Amino acid sequence: MKRKLISGFLLSTLLVSCAPQAPAVTSAPGAGTGQTPASTSAPASPSTAGDLKKVTVLLDWTPNTNHTGLFVAKEKGYFAEAGLDVDIQTPPQGGSPQLVAAGKADFGIDFQDTLAPALAADSPLPVTAVAAILQHNTSGIISRKGEGLGRPKGMEGKKYATWDNPVEQAIIRNVVEKDGGDYSKVQLIPNNITDEVAALKTRQVDSVWIFYGWSGINAQVSGFDFDYFAFKDLNPVFDYYTPVLIASDRMIAQDPETVRKFVGAASKGYTFSAQNPQAAAEILLKHAPELEPTLTQESQKWMANQILDPGKPWGQMDAQRWDGFYRWLWENQLIQKEIPAGQGFTNDFIPGQ
Repeated sequence: MKRKLISGFLLSTLLVSCAPQAPAVTSAPGAGTGQTPASTSAPASPSTAGDLKKVTVLLDWTPNTNHTGLFVAKEKGYFAEAGLDVDIQTPPQGGSPQLVAAGKADFGIDFQDTLAPALAADSPLPVTAVAAILQHNTSGIISRKGEGLGRPKGMEGKKYATWDNPVEQAIIRNVVEKDGGDYSKVQLIPNNITDEVAALKTRQVDSVWIFYGWSGINAQVSGFDFDYFAFKDLNPVFDYYTPVLIASDRMIAQDPETVRKFVGAASKGYTFSAQNPQAAAEILLKHAPELEPTLTQESQKWMANQILDPGKPWGQMDAQRWDGFYRWLWENQLIQKEIPAGQGFTNDFIPGQ
């Protein structure tokens, strides 16, 4: 579940230089689990394959518990019931939005923060978030227990592993300064980490940004004593949507029924995952046997409370939260153009909307 935040410069470069190409299964970071790429799609039944519409969805990284609902929807036949033969693939690093926009994939997974530079470009990337995979931002800062980094001010004078990304560093600055700390005293070192727990144990770093649903659970399973604070608990504007399911604007306009069917089946898969985490984890492990079983099971249990909010359907996005984060990026000069309210997401395909 580990990922790098893509800077506006890098994403702009990708938009210019990324020639259309067929999606490929490639290596991607895996939160220190040692996982290796695997084929993530099972063939459709020969008796029904010809009757189903072929659809491709690109993950953001190699399979993990962010993706369980898709594998459940495939395994339990929800996609097939909707008339879809879904091929789940892992894209080149950072390439999912570009390939979706170019029509080389039907759906993809990305993040509200990394979509921002593309949506704020002079020619915005023609993709739209059609569902929130998780209802809340599960990221924050992990550190060794008892060293004072359980709050942002404690990062003063300590080594933080940075991706050298303007949005990432602005978030860190915000929480440190709101806690009365001096951001200029935070020691920024390059984030070349593949295993957060190992990096903390060896004192390579004192703190690192993680997504708790995988890396935090990995620390628990490993028996590592740690402190942690979540960004959304310190500033509500940081409760942005990460990850999200995206589709191209062209597909939304020209084939809304396929979008509706795909999101509806995915909703069934993720709802099942939230209500039956053990069974869902077993399905994920079947499709991604390289994952560590205990970590996967414990992660899925924890994620169950992040997939659904009480009284709300899976995937629904709150306009105030979506727009509020993009407004914060604009006010802090982190994007080149203001993103209009309501741009970049839709709830139109969420079942029951």
